[in-house]
Amino acid sequence: MNAKQIQWFKGSAEKAQGKDVGKPRRARHLWITVLAAFILPTPSFSAEPSGSEEKKVQDIVVQAEKILTPTRQADETVYTGTAVTRKGIEAQGPRASTSVYETLRILPGVQVESPDPFGLAAEQQSIRVRGVRGYLGALTVEGIPNYGGNPIGPRDYIYDMMNVESLSVYKGAVPGDIGTGVGSRGGALWLQPRWPQDEFGVRLGQSFGSHSYTRTETRVDSGRLGPTSTKLSASYSYTEVDKWKGPGKVGPRNNANFMVDQDVGQWLNAKLWINMNDLDQNLYRPLTYQQTRNLSDTYNKDYNSVRTGSAAKDIYYYDYNKGNYNNSDVFAVLTIKPWEHVHFILKPYYSDEDTEIFQGTTTRGGIIQKRYRDIDRTGIIGEVRGTLEPFSAVLGYLYEESDMQISSSNYGISGMNLVYQGVGVAATTGTTYNHSPYLKISGSHGPFDWQGGLKYFRFEDSDSQGYTTPPPRYVPVPAPDLDRKGRTYDIWLPTAGVGYRFRPDFSVYASYGKNFIRPYSYMPLISLYSANRSTFRAAGVSLDDLFQGYDMEKSENVDVGFRWNTAWFELAPTVFYAKHKDLLTTVYDPRVRLSYQQNIGEASGYGLDVEANVFLMKNLTLFVNPSYTVLEYDKDITYQNKTFDVEGEQVVDTPKIMMRAGMLYKFKDLELIPSVRFSGKRYGDIQHNEKIDSYAVVDFGARYQLTNFLFNNTLKISLDIYNLLNKRYVSLINVSDDSRGGAASYYAGSPFTAIVSATLEF
Repeated sequence: MNAKQIQWFKGSAEKAQGKDVGKPRRARHLWITVLAAFILPTPSFSAEPSGSEEKKVQDIVVQAEKILTPTRQADETVYTGTAVTRKGIEAQGPRASTSVYETLRILPGVQVESPDPFGLAAEQQSIRVRGVRGYLGALTVEGIPNYGGNPIGPRDYIYDMMNVESLSVYKGAVPGDIGTGVGSRGGALWLQPRWPQDEFGVRLGQSFGSHSYTRTETRVDSGRLGPTSTKLSASYSYTEVDKWKGPGKVGPRNNANFMVDQDVGQWLNAKLWINMNDLDQNLYRPLTYQQTRNLSDTYNKDYNSVRTGSAAKDIYYYDYNKGNYNNSDVFAVLTIKPWEHVHFILKPYYSDEDTEIFQGTTTRGGIIQKRYRDIDRTGIIGEVRGTLEPFSAVLGYLYEESDMQISSSNYGISGMNLVYQGVGVAATTGTTYNHSPYLKISGSHGPFDWQGGLKYFRFEDSDSQGYTTPPPRYVPVPAPDLDRKGRTYDIWLPTAGVGYRFRPDFSVYASYGKNFIRPYSYMPLISLYSANRSTFRAAGVSLDDLFQGYDMEKSENVDVGFRWNTAWFELAPTVFYAKHKDLLTTVYDPRVRLSYQQNIGEASGYGLDVEANVFLMKNLTLFVNPSYTVLEYDKDITYQNKTFDVEGEQVVDTPKIMMRAGMLYKFKDLELIPSVRFSGKRYGDIQHNEKIDSYAVVDFGARYQLTNFLFNNTLKISLDIYNLLNKRYVSLINVSDDSRGGAASYYAGSPFTAIVSATLEF
């Protein structure tokens, strides 16, 4: 154990033995990064297109306001994704204001499930993109990667969407210069910030709703200031709600954001983004499969409101099942434009995460486990972009250092108190490094558009020294069999795409791309080894031996589709195929008669996504976004020396059929948006014994706008109703792709929920 790890551990242990619950520390070194952002040469070149650049294809249009639109990067000539516009974000109501994933419900092929109707519950949410778990995908803001550990994947809950202009989604091939962080097997999301506006403006918003829901938001844009034309924006939001069942709250959630946009002459531009988010929440309690069979009796089952003094019962006390999530991010986007057709871009960034999550477990008759994450990431992206008609090229490099200190601690329940009982699992890793150079070339020739790219990704994992904390002092003791050696993982990621325009309103396209995700799920493997340490040691198996079977998951993706736009309808179907390899899958080890995960699995996926819009009248649009998704195991799975016949079966928690449909009707200043979301049957285990029925949920939104309210200001009033018919159904399934019967956790979908909002803009 190095000096930094020992110092960090001692601090954690002292903190743990003091109070059972404590606020994580605030982001460190934030001011250093802010200062560095302005000392470095500074400007910005937006990699996502402005409204004027979207000129080839148009999607859902309601009196010239787009909900969805094809998306591409600047200098991209093949459309490869879909963007949810600012109008599309607002159309989905308040739940899309606090969660990136909640904005994606309208898209075909994207499955978003949560027990929380307000978009607030952090990490109690599931997203699958064409059947692949979304936390295996990428999320970036202006190309800056967002992710963490335990679990790996994006922190979608740390941004306020009033500061986002649009959200681009890539479900198959991901162009080489789209930021993918540590993986894109579950797709890639690109958030385009709503940078400070040219004109002075103020936005004040207040919402109230079911279950004492309240949200207060404000944003101020300075407009261009003085002779320097500096533009600033600052925003703050406060959101809180009672859980719809059981005791406790989700929130308060405090979010603050600050942005700067500064031109320096004609050749230099600097942009700065600072985002801070702090969330407290009591968790929702999952159901067993048997409890889902009788939702009329178990629908409102949740954690206990009082303690009894019995450990076996008090692990279900609501205030022993909660979390605090604190995240801070700062980055600069710096662009130098020495010549008209050549831009140099520099993006330094820093990210800090401090999170504590308490949950009761049945271990040793009932204990409380605290999972702790202390994550610091520092990186920089450098790019040069050039255009020489008819060609465009991007050459870039991402470098990142990441320090993740991740552990769990145990607390015994003694009467009405918690007693610290040492570290349960320590997964400290020291500093890891990511290197990712990339190149993309694109162009057009007559009706042909094409692009090709190549990215290299290299992940350098660090050595990690293991230790135990035996009673009664719980002081760390070195344990060589828990040591792990550092390893290096790398992969080449080619992409290619081509499009052909038969007519201005009809085009076809095809794309290919290889995606990946770096090794993950360290804590479950360490936990299993620690719980069976004597068995592994007797067989001469160390923890490092188990990690030798870890590798990167990979997928190869092919998309073929067309876009047909007329005055009466718009149609954009996409046929896709994907081959997934080296998936993390449970295997049986006869040496120890135990099963654990290794990267040996394979799966195949194919299907159809459709975006369809019919303009029934000038002010009435019908949208229908269905999808058909097949994701099948390629071979049987062996667990505890038993083989499960699952070859050719659908992967768990993946409905084959989904649909999002609705209408947008506008009459003068009134807009009505009724919609329905349908999900086909799913399974919670690989043998398909735990079947979850299909469901359809109806939502409704109404918007009214007063454009001459109080000195020509604009007042927007909205009503959003989720689950209008109060349907009882199973929403989130918490499960791994290779889970067997009894391993999954199920969450009831939220009931009828209504929210009224008022926003004043001037």
